[in-house]
Amino acid sequence: MPEKQNTEWKETWKDEYLQWICGFANAQGGKIYIGVDDSGNAVGIKNSKKLLEDLPNKIKDTMGIIADVNYREQNGKEYIEIVVPEYPQGVSLKGVYYYRSGGTNQILNGIALQEFFNRKTGVTWDASLIPNVKVGDLSENALKVFKEKAAKKKRIDTAVLEDENFVILQNLRLIQNGYLTQASVLLFHDEPDKYINGAYIKIGFFESDSELRFQDEIHGSLIEQVDKTMEVLYRKYMKAWISYDGIQRVETYPYPDAALREAIFNAVAHKKYISGIPIQISVYSDKIYIYNDGQLPETWTLEKLFSKHPSHPYNPLIANTFFVAGYIESWGRGIDKICNACETAGLQKPIYDIDANGIMLQIKANVDWDGNKIEYDNDGNRKGITPPVTPPVTPPVNAKLVRLMKFCEKPKTRQEMQDFMGLKDKKNFIKNYIQPMIKLGMIKMTNEDKPNSQNQQYVAVR
Repeated sequence: MPEKQNTEWKETWKDEYLQWICGFANAQGGKIYIGVDDSGNAVGIKNSKKLLEDLPNKIKDTMGIIADVNYREQNGKEYIEIVVPEYPQGVSLKGVYYYRSGGTNQILNGIALQEFFNRKTGVTWDASLIPNVKVGDLSENALKVFKEKAAKKKRIDTAVLEDENFVILQNLRLIQNGYLTQASVLLFHDEPDKYINGAYIKIGFFESDSELRFQDEIHGSLIEQVDKTMEVLYRKYMKAWISYDGIQRVETYPYPDAALREAIFNAVAHKKYISGIPIQISVYSDKIYIYNDGQLPETWTLEKLFSKHPSHPYNPLIANTFFVAGYIESWGRGIDKICNACETAGLQKPIYDIDANGIMLQIKANVDWDGNKIEYDNDGNRKGITPPVTPPVTPPVNAKLVRLMKFCEKPKTRQEMQDFMGLKDKKNFIKNYIQPMIKLGMIKMTNEDKPNSQNQQYVAVR
């Protein structure tokens, strides 16, 4: 029998192994074999009879739990098997909580300990109550958006949506014992990060892994955050390619809307808000990363994630509200939706990188910002490019435009901008700087109704 997550081999007994028993009890249970070497062979122990008498009492006295201590024999060698069941409540050893994860035994403290108790009691973090916030403090606009979306999707009786906000929140289980939950504040408060650190989305455009060119932060209620994020991504971080269906102009973006939207909603719904780390979206000329500080259910693997699986949201109250509003699908179909949208758009299968630090999703474009068609080998590595057939709708962002955009944090005239860049030709400056930056959504006119006004100024878009 191999040594694995729920199995340990020890050649002799030491009292420090009580920590392993505690770890097994707090995780999925397990077995410890005393008198067995690292290869799984019985080497025998001399004091088996004494251990059979002492260990049950020692385990009970130090942790208050019962474990089976069994005598075993192999090839004439005596050894002991300690069978530790999984306990429904938290188990401590002298006030310290241990937890078996993989092949290691960890001490739980801080956020990890709080999450552990939540799991044991069946209370999810987003169902925790938050004091000093009332229904009247929530955003009427966010609640209005939810009602409109839910009515359109018909996943809730429209008569319910006509009730007072308090009743609607109760039906969504966002009010418990008269208090708002963490989920309700995240979903419907204009400033959720005032109460819950990191409850926002960061977007950055990178020339390379070490060169961040510009960035934005998207704040506000979760109900509105994703739509705001998508708007900023399309307006400022991505550019479309033009084609025509008859006389109708068609704009195609590098990533399918359905995949991006589903991925961002998944990140928002599954994030560990207790960590205080915002969702981060990193945009490159040929790929996009979406990161959230979340985790898969404990026994899940990447293979299970990509196979048919039940819905298992980290924040079930947030996920349920998104489902009622029609933002996400139930029954664990989110991954399929992202993959299918990418496949339909001719993109590679999304890449998931999941570890103890969180979940990172990467989607690769098949055209870069210079219009080059990107070629990949069978392993998904970039191997070459083909020059563009049609020009982009907007030119790529470059360092000069970013520098000028920062200069326009406060409104500036065309002449002030031109002097700042050290350029003299007015016509070329308008053609190569002002017009592209307006197209990219980097700047806007302060007097859009009169574009040729002598008092016209330009200001950076945030």
